[in-house]
Amino acid sequence: MSNAFDVQPNGNRGSLTLAPSQDGALAPRDLYAPAGRYPASLAGPPTDIASKIREYLRILNRRKWIILSIAGAVLALGTIRTLMMTPLYTSTVRIQIDRNAAKIVEGGSVTPMDSDHWNNDFLRTQYELLQSRSLAERVVKSTDLVTDDDFFKPHSFSVLGALASVFSGAEPEKADGQSERAKRTASAVTTVMGSRAVRPIPGSRLVEIAYSDPSPARAQKIAAAYAEAYIASNLDKRFEANAYAKTFLEDQIKQLKFRTEASEKTLIEFGEKERILELNDKTSIVETNLAAANTALGNLISERVKNEQLWKQVEDAKGIDLPQLLSNGVIDGLRTKRNELVTDYQEKLETFKPGYPAMIQISNKIAEIDRQLAREIKTIRGALKAAYDSSLNQETEIRQRIEALKTEALDLQKRSIQYNTLKREVETNRGLYNGLLQRYKEVDVAGGVGANNVFIVDRADLPDAPTSPRVTRAFLLSLLLGLGLGAGAAALMEVFDDVILSMEDVERVAGLSTLGVIPKASSHNAETELSDPRSALAEAYRSLCTSLQFTTERGLPRSIAITSGGPGEGKSLTSFAICQHFARMGLKVLLVDADLRNPSIHKKLQLDNSIGLSNYLIGACTPPEAFQKTDLPNLAVMCSGPLPPNAADLLAGARLVELLTVGLEVFDLVVLDGPPVLGLADAVLLSNAAEATIFVVGAGIARRASVSGALRRLEHSKSPIIGCVLTWFDARSAGYGYGYGAYGSGHYSYAYGAPNLPPAGAQQITAHDMRA
Repeated sequence: MSNAFDVQPNGNRGSLTLAPSQDGALAPRDLYAPAGRYPASLAGPPTDIASKIREYLRILNRRKWIILSIAGAVLALGTIRTLMMTPLYTSTVRIQIDRNAAKIVEGGSVTPMDSDHWNNDFLRTQYELLQSRSLAERVVKSTDLVTDDDFFKPHSFSVLGALASVFSGAEPEKADGQSERAKRTASAVTTVMGSRAVRPIPGSRLVEIAYSDPSPARAQKIAAAYAEAYIASNLDKRFEANAYAKTFLEDQIKQLKFRTEASEKTLIEFGEKERILELNDKTSIVETNLAAANTALGNLISERVKNEQLWKQVEDAKGIDLPQLLSNGVIDGLRTKRNELVTDYQEKLETFKPGYPAMIQISNKIAEIDRQLAREIKTIRGALKAAYDSSLNQETEIRQRIEALKTEALDLQKRSIQYNTLKREVETNRGLYNGLLQRYKEVDVAGGVGANNVFIVDRADLPDAPTSPRVTRAFLLSLLLGLGLGAGAAALMEVFDDVILSMEDVERVAGLSTLGVIPKASSHNAETELSDPRSALAEAYRSLCTSLQFTTERGLPRSIAITSGGPGEGKSLTSFAICQHFARMGLKVLLVDADLRNPSIHKKLQLDNSIGLSNYLIGACTPPEAFQKTDLPNLAVMCSGPLPPNAADLLAGARLVELLTVGLEVFDLVVLDGPPVLGLADAVLLSNAAEATIFVVGAGIARRASVSGALRRLEHSKSPIIGCVLTWFDARSAGYGYGYGAYGSGHYSYAYGAPNLPPAGAQQITAHDMRA
């Protein structure tokens, strides 16, 4: 008998016959190399935006009822709460906050004016003051809300408050009037702070203060009281600042006055001790005398130089033509008389001789006048000499005086060092004292000025329509919140839900190609639906079998082991469907029920399980004795046989390999319906014995951890896994919507043209033959 068979067509359509191959040898296992895992880039989660969007839409569609339920519940609760709320009326007052108006100290305020950051820091401070509790307390007192019982009624129904009132114990003890008023005041302040809103207008110094209340008139009154209370508190703060500044200045003035008096007393005592006397604020007597002596010395030097020049001119002069002489009246008169006598003498000389008595008399007169002129000149020279000597003496004396004053001034400067220090201290104290006294007077005057930097722009009006609740807005917010919570719950469930539902989940967890997606049977009996070639289940298994013919280089593997991560995932149905398909195609197929712990093939096909695989493995029978015929002429079945106590030991023996060797000499395809991997070694042994392994994953049954663990065990044992099959797939449960993955919906036939009939001589499997 040959070891392999070639598939050759005969004369009948749709029928195949088996003939020995030319080489007569089985192909090596590497020719049936498994498809293996995807690369990391393909096995991981979707990375492109479109795939991510589709994945999110799938999750939303899958969890749509949870999302809609949560959204509906939140929407209902929000709508009920909105309808139970008391209508509130809002009154708004608009104020303007400017810079400080009063000029008190350093440009108009007790403290210096802020820098360029005034608009940010100052306005932010004012906003916080408007929202302070102290201002709310002032409003409560000014409006006398404590006595308004209607103000303390709840604005809306509170479930927690109602439960607290129902389950509360004994009635609280009645407090005295003062404590009760304090409690009502605190409650009123809290209510006012919760109902008012401060809204700054961007880009301006305008601020809106809004207050909401069930009563329009009360809302208007409290809003107006807020603006008035803020203005009043601002004025009070200004007055308090002025009073504090006045008290501070008074204390500083007293201290400076005492220091000024003490420093002046010390200065006077030191001046008396050192005999230092100042005529003004800058010079002393010695310095004044020295300055006067220097001035006098200059004048004396000028006078001495002048007298010296006059004397030297007269001393060396021979005639009387000097200005000093000619300007003298006596000399000028004597010269005039002499000239007259000389003229008279010359005239008479023409008549008389010089010895004539009259001529002698004239000559004597001229000589007498010359003597008088000489005496007068001598007197003038003596006077000029005396003036020069006097000037020189005075200059010498004043120089000596100046030297003495210089010595005295130097001594005074040495003694004035401490005096000047004391004097500067006196001047400093006096200046500080005068400055603080002036500021004290200004603050005293400014304390009575009522200027303010806050103004009311728009006064509070009486609202004519309620501003809350806004039904439409509350409805939309509740809907959005419900959808958000629902989407969050769906995402959380998706994170914690590790059940595999779709082909993407399988490929992401297993990293293997998906050979086929088997939809969930529309009826309770999957075998009955599988017998209908037009059903979606039959079409899905035909697609799986088509994929199997392209999994290796030589096409369909000769021996296939089928396993899964856990029980109930559709291994047996998948094994039978593969065998049925290829048997109808004309191949000789052997189905081996290799699940020696929980067999099911004999139940599905209603076969005898007294003799089977377990009998062969222990050597109790030959393979032909364990084979059973079915209604399909090309399909033989080897049931599991009696359940052995040592299934793994039997499967680990050499007889399993001999079974496959013998079976492949007769059959074109051997399918091993194995047990689940779980923690057993059966599936690993079967997978190593077969040329290819198919891993079945039940949608909605298998979990990611179990699938990953089972595949890890198979990989460690070098099992030739060619891919996965997703069974029990429900498109609606996986979130794909209706119609996804349907193979036989009636729009297309499973064959083009005439129906795909079974081979000649073969019998179709009926619903009776396939019932479990």
